[in-house]
Amino acid sequence: MEQKLKVGILGATGMVGQRFISLLENHPWFEVTVVAASPRSAGKTYEEAVGGRWKMDTPMPEAVKKLTVLNVNEVEKVAAEVDFVFSAVDMSKEEIKAIEEAYAKTETPVVSNNSAHRWTPDVPMVVPEINTEHFEVIADQRKRLGTQRGFIAVKPNCSIQSYAPCLAAWREFEPTELVVTTYQAISGAGKTFKDWPEMVQNIIPYIGGEEEKSEQEPLRVLGKVENGQIVKAEAPKITCQCVRVPVLNGHTAAVFINFAQKPSKEQLIEKLVSFKGFPQEAELPSAPKQFIQYLEDDNRPQVALDVDYERGMGVSIGRLREDTMYDYKFIGLSHNTVRGAAGGAVLCAETLTAKGYITKK
Repeated sequence: MEQKLKVGILGATGMVGQRFISLLENHPWFEVTVVAASPRSAGKTYEEAVGGRWKMDTPMPEAVKKLTVLNVNEVEKVAAEVDFVFSAVDMSKEEIKAIEEAYAKTETPVVSNNSAHRWTPDVPMVVPEINTEHFEVIADQRKRLGTQRGFIAVKPNCSIQSYAPCLAAWREFEPTELVVTTYQAISGAGKTFKDWPEMVQNIIPYIGGEEEKSEQEPLRVLGKVENGQIVKAEAPKITCQCVRVPVLNGHTAAVFINFAQKPSKEQLIEKLVSFKGFPQEAELPSAPKQFIQYLEDDNRPQVALDVDYERGMGVSIGRLREDTMYDYKFIGLSHNTVRGAAGGAVLCAETLTAKGYITKK
């Protein structure tokens, strides 16, 4: 790309906003030129606004330290400075819906990490390896919004990334039902152990709203575009429990699964490791070379060993075996703030750019 696209980060001071900042450092296509946050941060340098709350393992990039934080609510002012924005704002669902549509109506594409628009019928919710064809619905969304260039696209919840890719890889075997338990890292709540000492040596068997998302969002990803909207798939049926565990990064899933067709273990593994999509074919900058790895050792995947597979953009599967009540069971692992949050949104933006939906203003 001859000239980098100018990017704004909405909600830049929060944990996901910080992850966007770190992932976009030295990005070959995108350059962060605007950071926006709440009015209380506006007017400060990014370094001052974040203060001692920088939560990434890597240092704050020098290129953003002296950027003046803009008020995220001053939509026209922010939009005038960028080609598109990533949204990671911390607001109510209705406020997020309103502000993301306001940005889109300034002819600024919005790639969102938030859940507010995941069930808006004409907003694509995409895992780029699985359902890039859902971006076709953007044409209908633009008609509704009255835009030529602006639109909203979202990525799914972090909790589904460790098992939903398997459903896409195994689609020809017709998965019919899943029982899932996710063991979710504290960074999914925007926390570190310093912020949340109650989580040390503790498990909390409840994460608000997470079980509904984990059961329903895979069906929307596996759905199809019909008459200008996304229609979710009817199968498989999914029931899920979500548990918060004392891990910083990495969501693990324990899954039981039934199929209409009866594949062998060898067939299932082959479909996992050979599975790829548009990001791999187009060699996008953030794409994992191999999306899903299968680990043969009985004690893998492990957060400590595998969460950073493919720079946190890959998915690790292990312990696939026949079950006494279901056809098979397995363990999945994904990085919740890279693949599951900011990294997944960056890959969506790369896909949208490669397909011509995001261009220079």
